[in-house]
Order: sequence, then structure tokens, then C-alpha cells
Amino acid sequence: MNEPSYINLYKTGELKRRKELLYKKLKSCDLCPHRCMVDRTEKPGYCKVRDMTRISEYVLYPGEEPPLTGKTGAGGVFFSNCNMNCIYCQNFKFSQEGFGKEITVERLSEIFLEIQNIKKAVNLDLITATAYLPFIFDALIIAIEKGFRLPIVWNTSSYESVETLELLDGVVDIYLADIRYTSNAIGKKYSGVKDYWTVCKQAIFEIYRQIGSDFILGDENILKRGIILRILVLPSNIQQAIQALKFIKYDLSDSIAVSLMDQYVPVNRTANFPEMDRFLKKSEYEAVVEVMQELELSNGWVQEHKLIDD
Repeated sequence: MNEPSYINLYKTGELKRRKELLYKKLKSCDLCPHRCMVDRTEKPGYCKVRDMTRISEYVLYPGEEPPLTGKTGAGGVFFSNCNMNCIYCQNFKFSQEGFGKEITVERLSEIFLEIQNIKKAVNLDLITATAYLPFIFDALIIAIEKGFRLPIVWNTSSYESVETLELLDGVVDIYLADIRYTSNAIGKKYSGVKDYWTVCKQAIFEIYRQIGSDFILGDENILKRGIILRILVLPSNIQQAIQALKFIKYDLSDSIAVSLMDQYVPVNRTANFPEMDRFLKKSEYEAVVEVMQELELSNGWVQEHKLIDD
């Protein structure tokens, strides 16, 4: 796999066609599952985003899974605002409070090229980027014409509409997707969206339709194409993680790479939810790891941070 998939779409003109469609959607926005239908050229949508790109930072990010970082790091672009409202979000300053800087499409294309040519990242890691898709496609086309060739990582909460994900088919080669909850009620309680699991399941099925079981590694074991599903184990809610693992095993594929995370931190608004206002217990995480092993989900990673004892 020598070139990212989007190069073919660029050559055929399909990338430009999708860009134009995405810009039209700004007039009545349905990019995310909220489908607020707001004219974002006039006022912000549900996500608090209008018709400009806002990012908090772009960095060489070493915090992703090993095949996404290599020796240099993922080329992380952290977009401001979000269509979820997680009580424990560690990035709440920019994801919920909107911290960041507005930039033009031209500047965004320069950032893509800087990530490739100067920072020497192994990929372009777009984090919580759905609201900005028209500008991302526009900037990508400009960057391609100047030699941009990094594979794109779509780093998502999985609260995505299938219709929007279909526009990413052939553009994104790597999906880094969360499964936060397997209960709509829990999703409403902790993230403020009433249908998280209903939406997430369909989004994951669409992602799998696009990529399948491909997990293609290039030089130095850097991922070029594939899916990594992330599960953050939450305190007092380990059944959410266990059910997510069972979903992957029985409804998707046991060959999917799974990243089981223990790095929950009680920040933001967790003080209002006593059951969530603590770090994860070692016994909680170990119970989920045991299920992962029993299900023989052997592709992926577990973490070994210091956790609290019972």
C-alpha cells in the first residue's frame, strides 16, 4: 500500500465532489447524529461550530497506540468543540468550552503539510473533527496538490451518522474509534446524548464495512490501514466495557484490534456524580481484562497504569 486511499478519489474528482456536498450541508447541518439543521453560515450548530475551523493545537502526539506513533508520533490536530458533553472529558477546555484559534482553510492545509514535512509524523490524526469536515476536505485537496501523502486517522467518539461516515469511505484509512457505552441511558447520563449506543453500533458497523479486518503495517510496524476500537473502563460501570467486548467478539470480528484503557481521570464535572468521582480500581480493570482474555480478543493492548486498590 504505497499511497493513501484518498489519492485515487482526488484523481477521479470524487474528493472535490464530496467537498462541495459537505459545504452545501453547512446551510442546514446534518453532519452529526443531532441533525440540528442549523444554517451554520448564520449561527453555530448544536456543536457550537459555525463556518470556520477552530483548533486548540496541532502536535506530535505520542499518546496513541504503538502502530500509530512510531518513533516520532501521530500528527495530532485537536479540533475545538464536540457533539458530546462527557462529564469526565479531560479535554473539556477546548471540547466543551471552545478554547482554540480560528484558522482559514489555507492555514489548515499548511498545518497538514507541516505535520508531514517538518514534524515528520507517521499519520494525520484528526481528533473530534466531524463538524469541520467541509474545511478538512478543502484543506486536504490543497495539501495533496503540494505533495501531502500521510494516511488519515479518524479519531472519533463513534457518535457519528452513517451518512457522514460514508463520505469518509476511501478518504480515511485508519479509524481510531471509541465504544464509550453499551447503554443509551448511561450515555445520556454521562455524555448528554440520548441514543449513544444505538448510533455507535451503526457507526461501528459502517466503519467495519469500509475497512473490514484489514490491519496493514508498513515500515517499522506503522499502521497504514485498519481499525482500532478503544474502550475506556469507567469506575462503577465495568459492565459497559464488558458488553462492548462481547459486541466486538460476537457482532463484529475477534480479529479487530482492541485498546482497553485504564486511564480514566475524575475531572471536569465528575464531582456531581459520586460513583464517577474517583480513579479506576485495579480490581475493576483486571475484571475486564479477564473477560477480554476469555473472549480471546488477542489483537490489541492493555494498559498498566498504577490504579487504586479496593
